[in-house]
Amino acid sequence: MEKTLAFNELGLSANALAAIEKKGFEEPTPIQVITIPVMLQDDKNIIAQAQTGTGKTAAFSLPLIDMVDPLSRNVQALILVPTRELAIQVSEEINSLKGDKQIIVVPIYGGQSIDQQLRMLKKGVHIVVGSPGRIIDHLNRKTLKLQEIEHLILDEADEMLNMGFIEDIEEIMKHTNPQKRTLLFSATIPSRIKSLAKKYMDDYELIKVKNETLTTDLTEQIYFEVKASDKFEALCRIIDIEPEFYGLIFCRTKIDVDEVVNHLTDRGYDAEAIHGDISQAQRERTLEKFKKRRANILVATDVAARGIDVSNLTHVINYALPQDPESYVHRIGRTGRAGHEGTAITFITPSEYKRLMFIQRIAKTDIKKSRVPQIQDIINAKKNKINEDIVNLLQKKSETRYFNWAKNLLEDNNPTEILAAVLHYSFEDDLNPEAYGEIKDLGTRGKQVDQQGKTRLFVALGRKDGINPQKLVELVQSKITIKSRAISEIQILDNFSFLTVPFEQAEEIIVRFKEKGEKSLITHARKRTDSDSRKSTPRKKRKT
Repeated sequence: MEKTLAFNELGLSANALAAIEKKGFEEPTPIQVITIPVMLQDDKNIIAQAQTGTGKTAAFSLPLIDMVDPLSRNVQALILVPTRELAIQVSEEINSLKGDKQIIVVPIYGGQSIDQQLRMLKKGVHIVVGSPGRIIDHLNRKTLKLQEIEHLILDEADEMLNMGFIEDIEEIMKHTNPQKRTLLFSATIPSRIKSLAKKYMDDYELIKVKNETLTTDLTEQIYFEVKASDKFEALCRIIDIEPEFYGLIFCRTKIDVDEVVNHLTDRGYDAEAIHGDISQAQRERTLEKFKKRRANILVATDVAARGIDVSNLTHVINYALPQDPESYVHRIGRTGRAGHEGTAITFITPSEYKRLMFIQRIAKTDIKKSRVPQIQDIINAKKNKINEDIVNLLQKKSETRYFNWAKNLLEDNNPTEILAAVLHYSFEDDLNPEAYGEIKDLGTRGKQVDQQGKTRLFVALGRKDGINPQKLVELVQSKITIKSRAISEIQILDNFSFLTVPFEQAEEIIVRFKEKGEKSLITHARKRTDSDSRKSTPRKKRKT
């Protein structure tokens, strides 16, 4: 087996290596091993084909930080990304890796105050991370100067192509230093991106990392939408409904980890914690205990969980929503290993729904909504497990020491009543419904989502625009992959229309139909009243 290079063999500075150690990265990923030395050692343009979840953000961020001159007040690097969420995440990642180096990184995206961006740019910025639309806005205002940039990085290039940003990217390139270095990162390299590279990236080097499945087919992915205050109750229900729960639970901070573990221990669960404040010796003891199943629950932060390799987990639970798609992929990839089926569960609060949909889209995976197990379902699951254990004991026929005791109890009592009393005596605490608190159902999220998980959408096109049901279906299918039968309850009016789709695809439809700088052509329908349902055309203005 070929030896994997360590971070200190890639040519990075001492400052970068210290930042890597602080982050908890133990060894570089394949894309990092290939990309970092190339970026540091020569001036070639690069096209890197790598999926989300392979560590590509750190692959270009670490050498970029080393190459930026902190004494210069000019913008030295521009990183283009398809969405504002990714702009924020890439900016945060660079800031977390810059260590003691005094460089300024600023995310620029639509929806953020333009005045705030102007103030930051005026002070002097070294690295700008931005979405194409807002970058063009600043170029038109002449508030962003790219004539002296040394590095242009296009991140998620195929996603920007899908969202219609290629023309914007070409426009931005016209404003940049012709002598700059261009690095293009993309999961796929379609012909349109090849044409872009041929036109603007002479003499480039192609780096390709072997494609790996981002999320194993053996991993079922679901999410529960709950209030923050109900997360712990939901966690206990998930643990209890699984006969042989063996899982890894991710929290955002070490304080959260300790709090969850303490609550679990108070309720009688075998839970252990690992995070940055735990010594290496304690970490090793904890992992050994978990691997031997002397504890069936391990609660961890992302950094502390690096290097954990357990192949037969039943569950990975995101108690806190991951910060980015890469973290999500790394977390849930720990289930479904070695042929074992696994379940990945993510808790979200209502305000986190859009972020989850962003993670789903970028990670190119499918995360299905589900309901938190009901109390009676958990009681029934526990009863089934007790029944199974009792039958197994009967088959062993080895408990003769209890025979005389049983005979004495049955002499003067009804057998059914005796067995009921024994079950009550043995399992009252385990089977008591009052041990569980209530969890508020947040299934509708204030939007028109029915019990079957469908969403009503408003379309700003109607008969006057030549729209009919068939054309509306074809229009939606031109943007996303969705079966015709999944689009229902189509209503075409003069100026607008309505349709109903599965809620998992509603957010993707809205995003796909959003023009740059404009409101989406398709949005969530507002909640209809009885009077709304009687309207077939817009109400005419009343004369005054």
